[in-house]
This record gives sequence, structure tokens and C-alpha cells, in this order.
Amino acid sequence: MQVASLLLCSLTPVLGQDAAVAADAPVIGSVSLQKQYVPVSKNGKVLAYKTAYFGEISAGTPAQIFTVVFDTGSGHVVLPRTSCKSEACLKHRQYDRQKSSSAVDIEYDGKHLKPDAKERDQVVVSYGTGKVTGEFVEDAVCLGSTSTSALCVNHMRVVLATEMTEDPFSHFAFDGVMGLALDALRLNKQFSFFGEMLAQNPGMLPQFSFFLSRHDDGESAITFGGVDKDRASTAIQWTPVEKPELGYWLVQIKQIRIGDTILEDCAEGDCRGILDTGTSLLGVPRQAARSLHRLLARPAVTEGVDPNDIDCRHVPGHTIDFDLGDSVISVPVEDYSRPAPINMTTTTPTGNQSSLVCRSLLLPIDMAAPLGPKIFIWGEPVLRRYLTVYDLAENRVGFSLARQSEFPAEGGSHAIGAPPAGSTLVPGAPQRAPAPAEKPEATTV
Repeated sequence: MQVASLLLCSLTPVLGQDAAVAADAPVIGSVSLQKQYVPVSKNGKVLAYKTAYFGEISAGTPAQIFTVVFDTGSGHVVLPRTSCKSEACLKHRQYDRQKSSSAVDIEYDGKHLKPDAKERDQVVVSYGTGKVTGEFVEDAVCLGSTSTSALCVNHMRVVLATEMTEDPFSHFAFDGVMGLALDALRLNKQFSFFGEMLAQNPGMLPQFSFFLSRHDDGESAITFGGVDKDRASTAIQWTPVEKPELGYWLVQIKQIRIGDTILEDCAEGDCRGILDTGTSLLGVPRQAARSLHRLLARPAVTEGVDPNDIDCRHVPGHTIDFDLGDSVISVPVEDYSRPAPINMTTTTPTGNQSSLVCRSLLLPIDMAAPLGPKIFIWGEPVLRRYLTVYDLAENRVGFSLARQSEFPAEGGSHAIGAPPAGSTLVPGAPQRAPAPAEKPEATTV
């Protein structure tokens, strides 16, 4: 979904723990995530694919089941409600307020809506692509389709969408969004699902973690209450959240290296990265995009090879090394390359010459202060490479190389809309740059 702004107008138990926490500290469970590919077309031709990962939650009494993106770039739980007649809402399961005995209509600050009220608070949540207009309800929200008390928040404040834009919501199979950003991106802290879960489970580790399978037939998952160590192949390296008052899982980047070359735009240590589980690509500052493309480009190997068979993800090249000080986050060619080479023409004294070149797939970002302009969005290319851990109590992010299977399992892809095997259009598609966050303001409609 990319980082958001707003204006107020299958569950599997796992065991494991962080090395710095007592071994008997409880881990609540994991929600399996399904991947979906959505084609981006022009004139009837598919140019690329967007991707999203989502899992099940339930809301209300009795439980109503929904799928949501677990999004570290936004702050609220958002579900479409039955009164929403937008095309995007009608394509998804909708929360029925009248069928839940535990639902209470509320204003944005949690006050119960008066039975004779003729006006009520509304909110507009803007994402990097699209927006939602909604009202507020308080109800039980649970992970997965279970009603186990430890996996539920009994009085969760939810945004019920009365309008959803067609792009992106009508294109994806998920119903809504569970925002997992920090509190500055919420109307107030009571809109935090994980924060409220911790309040109801004082012994729970204040951490959640993401694992994205490299293969479409693998199982991706989000774990609440700690880390599934079976998903990690190295010790967790921690880095502090930079400027938590901005609301993002933001880390300072001391330096960026492409091979032996230091990226000049970040040489002074003033670049930052946002971990965003709702973004398909690696976002880079627009001012640095040209330099990065140049440093990452490399000739395609063509000798004795049919050009149609070249996969740039297997053509050797430099890694992108993000130096965080105590650790380095490295993104190799298979995670940042456009799969298919492009034909580039250069002018020489003897005439024009063409050659096949492997290039990077990057999302240019335009973002103003206080976040920008030197901001990177760490989406799927980083999240596939690393198991990432988000510590709410210590305001820190942990990284471990993800333990991936070397080869795809038998049985084929479990992803929705997966492109044909060998497609040169994966791993993703350009998306619009995320909008900067705004401080919530109240309005009554």
C-alpha cells in the first residue's frame, strides 16, 4: 500500500524468542500470507506485475472473516462496510455492523455515538496509491478465523470504509488493511491492533516479524509476539528507529555502496529507509535514481545465448549495500534486476551501436521533508532477502537473513494470478510515489 497519510473528516502457533529475552517468553502465533500478482497493462499488453501479501483476520460476534494486508506503512485497521457502494467495496467481503452483537458505533476519539446523532466523524486515509473514506466502530478483531482470547483485541477501533478508490482496491483480492506503523500515523494509539493486543496480554513479547518466501509455492507469514527462529538463518542484528515521532519504521542509512563505489547522494549519512510491507519494489530518491541505474547496469551475456532466454537476475553484478552502522543490508542482483534485458543504442564515431543491457527495477520517490527528500522505501526486494523484526517497546528493527528453500517445492504456485513460468515481467511494476503523512485533523460530516 506504501506509506500512508490521513485526514479526519490461517493461524499457526510457533515457538521461538529473541536472544535478548527470556526463553520462556510466550509467542502468540503466525498468520499465513498469500501472494497475489496483478498485471499492469497498456493497450492490451501486460507490461509488469504488482504484488501483495495478505492473510486472514476476523471481526465481530459471531466472527466475520476478511483478508487484509499487514501494512507497516499505515496505521489503521480498515474494512469495507455493507453501506459502501463503491465498485472496490462491492468486489470484497464487507463488514455487516448489524450482524455483530459486540459492535459499538463510535466517534474518532472513542466516544459512543448517540442513538439520535445525525452527524458523525469520518476519516480519509490516503495511501501511496488510492484512498479510503470511513467511519468508526469498536468491535472484537482477531488474528485468523479463531476466537481464542489471546489472539483477539476485544474493543478494537476500526475504520469502516464507506468509499474506496478503484485503484488499487478493486484490483487486489484482499478486503482491507491492518496498519502496523507507529502511533504517529494513527488518529490515536487505541487504533493500534498490536498495541492493544500487547495491553491485553502483558506477558507477550512486543515484537512482530515478517517472512516472505522467495518461491510462490512457499509459505510467507507474519508472526506476532516474537520471532519464528526457523525462518532465520543468522543472528538478528538490531538498528534503532530513526525519528519515531514521524510514525514510520524508519532507519538511518550511514552509507550506500555499489561495489567499491560510494553513492554520493548518501555520503554524508543523511539518507533513511522506511520498511514498508505494503510495497512491491525498492523505492529510491528520485535525485539518486539516475546514479543508481548507471552503477547497477551491466552488459547482458549474449555470446551463444538466444536473447529471448537471457534472465538478468542470473547475470552477475554488484550488490546494493546499505550500511546501517552496526549492520549492512545487502540487496543482490536477483532482487533488484529487471528480468529481461533492454536494447540500448549508443552513438560512437563510427556510428550507432546497440547492445543488450541488464538494468535495475527501482521506484523513484519524491518526498518532502521531514521524511524526504533522501528516502528509500524497502519493499519486497528487501523483505524477501531478510526476515524483519519490529520491536514496539524498544523502537528498533531487527534483520536476519531469511532461511529460504533453495528450490521451489513440487506442486506449483499457490499465488493468485501467478504469471507463466519463466515470465520476464516478474518481480514487480512501477508504482506511484507514496504521499507524505499529515497530522490527523477532526471533522464532522
